[in-house]
Amino acid sequence: MMRDVIERFKGAVIQIATPFSVGTGFYLADEKLIVTNEHVVRGNKEVVIEGDGLERTVSPVVFMDPKFDLAFIDVPSPNKLTVVRLGDSDSVVEGDLVLAVGHPFGLKYTATQGIISNIHHLQNDIHYIQHDAALNPGNSGGPLIDKDGRVVGINTFIIRNGQNIGFSLPSRYLISCFEDYKKGTGRFAVRCSSCGNLVFEPNSEKNYCPNCGASILMISDIENYEPRGIRKILEESMIRLGFDIRLSRRGPYNWDLIQGSARIILSYHEESGIIEADAYLASLPKENIKAIYTYLLQQNDELRGLSFGVRLNDIVLSLVMFDQYLQTSLLDKNLKNLLDAADRYDDELFEKFGALKIEE
Repeated sequence: MMRDVIERFKGAVIQIATPFSVGTGFYLADEKLIVTNEHVVRGNKEVVIEGDGLERTVSPVVFMDPKFDLAFIDVPSPNKLTVVRLGDSDSVVEGDLVLAVGHPFGLKYTATQGIISNIHHLQNDIHYIQHDAALNPGNSGGPLIDKDGRVVGINTFIIRNGQNIGFSLPSRYLISCFEDYKKGTGRFAVRCSSCGNLVFEPNSEKNYCPNCGASILMISDIENYEPRGIRKILEESMIRLGFDIRLSRRGPYNWDLIQGSARIILSYHEESGIIEADAYLASLPKENIKAIYTYLLQQNDELRGLSFGVRLNDIVLSLVMFDQYLQTSLLDKNLKNLLDAADRYDDELFEKFGALKIEE
């Protein structure tokens, strides 16, 4: 039964990326919204969303709630996302089996199983469900699912250095937030951290809560992200090469570029000054592996500035540069060389050696 639940939620769990972080969300068809944690989208009026049944796109954040760490994201229509339902978090008890699904560390889809150990963990006057389903960075905002396949919580935080000790906001808080959100007259809203009331746009008091006078930041007043330093140089190069930079960002130092059938992961390691671009081309087949390795070694002897390698079962074409020697013209040339080579080599690996497409 749990296997069926895992398969069904593949079509409802959403990968979320901003210039600052990556996280998880899930689609609720009844509300026509994506639910996630507020800390996942904090500082952004729009985010990149992607999932099975939903192509990568930029979508606006319509609700932020720092008190309960909840946020709602608009969903493009039409879409092919799976319908999942909210469950009753008050019905769960200690010992119940649960699933946590999401995109930890920016990976595609993962699911971990655990049991509920405490249904009344109190923190900042909010009750959380404590469980031992493994959570990792990137799981934030994903659903906690009961044995019947209903969402009973939103995975929110973990105990650092704890052994699979995770905490999920019970679904009853989410239901209450939906009720408050629907009462408003505007599309965009934030919850005041001081008085707890929802403030809808347009806000007549601008930067202040009209209910208590506390300072408040409305979604429309969030400034657009502007990269600086090496990030700006890298992103300007990607733009010149024709990429939509908003769709490519995967956190402050990571970008995801698609060129033909190849995928390029570009990373900047600030401490070492290394700029690394890895094109994931194909997976090794079960047969003819020796011929592939021979071919890769021959190509490495001829390539300039690029090198082939195998990571686990994936064939990767890599480019490495150092920020202290970075020149704009050389950066553009090297990235274009990698992109062109990646688009060419993956076809050769498929057609000549029977390499396999990488499973996501």
